[in-house]
Amino acid sequence: MGFIVTVMVFVLGVVMGGLAGFYGGWIDSVLMRAGDIFFAIPYILAAVVIMSVFSAHRDVWVISLAIGAFAWPSTARILRSEVLRVKQSDFVMASEALGVSKLRTMIMHVLPNSIAPVIVVTTISLAAAITAEATLSFLGVGLPETFQSWGNDISSAQGDVRNNPSTLLFPSIALSLTVLSFIMLGETIRDALDPKARAQR
Repeated sequence: MGFIVTVMVFVLGVVMGGLAGFYGGWIDSVLMRAGDIFFAIPYILAAVVIMSVFSAHRDVWVISLAIGAFAWPSTARILRSEVLRVKQSDFVMASEALGVSKLRTMIMHVLPNSIAPVIVVTTISLAAAITAEATLSFLGVGLPETFQSWGNDISSAQGDVRNNPSTLLFPSIALSLTVLSFIMLGETIRDALDPKARAQR
């Protein structure tokens, strides 16, 4: 589920942020105002509402859509800022001077040179998606108990914490280590893509 949410956030963020940053004007205004609307709604709260409404259809795809549909604006904003910087480069102006279409210039030249920060954020967002799913399952509006979920395991272990604390301890540790691992992976990717930032620390 975490990978599904991550792919959804990446695709939506790249499409919305790329178009807004490269074309500008009214396209930028419309897409970014739409992003502001989604950004103003906490995606955990939105997912709780959606999963409560569709409680009879709780599965991996529904909960992934509930989280991913509201988690893309930050990715779009990061890519937009990078696209605004890259599109002023000489190679972009040279591509347009050669008669290459704007869409092809954006796909072939601008996006490849703007995508590095998005890859880092996307890696970290995978950890956030896993945490969101566990939170929703813990609250009883996430995956049903027939699915394997650390949130369900932690929720089930609450009543037995005094007699058998390991049932609460092990899934909690597993969730924490997994989230920490993806956060550290994001930091490693950032250092690999930006050696200057690594040298400054």
